[in-house]
Amino acid sequence: MNAYRSNLDGSVAFISGAARGQGRSHSLRLAREGVKIIGFDLCEQVSTVPFGMSRPEDLAETERLVREVGGEMVSAIADVRDQDQVDSALQAGLDRFGRLDIVLANAGILHNYKMTWMIDDEDFRNVIDVNIVGVWHTAKAAIPRLIEQGSGGSIVLTGSGASVSAMPNLAGYVASKHAVLGLMRTMAKELGRYQIRVNAVLPGNCNTPMFDNEGSRRLYVPDADEPTTDAFLQRAAAMSPMRNPYVEPGDVSEAIAYLVSPAGRWVSGVALPVDGGTVTP
Repeated sequence: MNAYRSNLDGSVAFISGAARGQGRSHSLRLAREGVKIIGFDLCEQVSTVPFGMSRPEDLAETERLVREVGGEMVSAIADVRDQDQVDSALQAGLDRFGRLDIVLANAGILHNYKMTWMIDDEDFRNVIDVNIVGVWHTAKAAIPRLIEQGSGGSIVLTGSGASVSAMPNLAGYVASKHAVLGLMRTMAKELGRYQIRVNAVLPGNCNTPMFDNEGSRRLYVPDADEPTTDAFLQRAAAMSPMRNPYVEPGDVSEAIAYLVSPAGRWVSGVALPVDGGTVTP
């Protein structure tokens, strides 16, 4: 019979998109629980992304902060679109820590804000390649190790409110995030026999550069040439039953901490919104 850990101390997590934003927050949250971190990120700009992406110094800062809270981290610059790079990032961590327990397929991007028929091919393909192919690559690298260990595990994919609702001007992003749920549910069925749980978190607007950027502001406040912060946040808040314009990365990290913990040991195949009720049917 599978023996569950009584807590997360000594576990090892593999996290994509760890350089900043939600990935950094998840790394720190788990490190405080005694989880060792294997984190990677692209750390360069994708030309079609309408906001500034992470840099090598961001990933170095995540590693520094993990050490500051008493944790350990192996970091790597790697592209989720390239399976060999993902495999190498994981192996570097396995070489140091010797095991794997948690997988957070977190890396994601947006494309330029355009109506469906106006999106450039490169824009659309980059989002699909990072947001769903990259999620698959991250899981694909880790699953054989989890099965081989025979002690179960937890995989959490980062979806979005766009996983369950439409968002005009973001067709590629919406399509990719809908696909995340299909992948999550399929893996939950496939991996349950190995005591490996697979879930997804669905953040709403999250206080990161993916939400707070010039293109997003114009999307929310199309009737202003230069939307003010107040107008932008008021429009965002109006979408939420709880009138919160956004959640913090740490709010998502708390949901993940539950899903990967022993307290969530029978939770699998779940898409958990963290958004103040925005996507409630």
